[in-house]
Amino acid sequence: MISPCISVCVLDPQTELCEGCGRSLDEISQWSRMTENQRRAVMDRLPARLESLTRTNA
Repeated sequence: MISPCISVCVLDPQTELCEGCGRSLDEISQWSRMTENQRRAVMDRLPARLESLTRTNA
């Protein structure tokens, strides 16, 4: 199973997204139960989320 986890599990206090992978707590907890299409949809959104986190924390 693919995963965006990079073992940097820190939640941004404002967005509540993981600063390492960009997923929400709900997405992290549901990851193993998601379908491949659901995981790919989340993965497609992660680059923009991580960029947003970088700009917010800069």
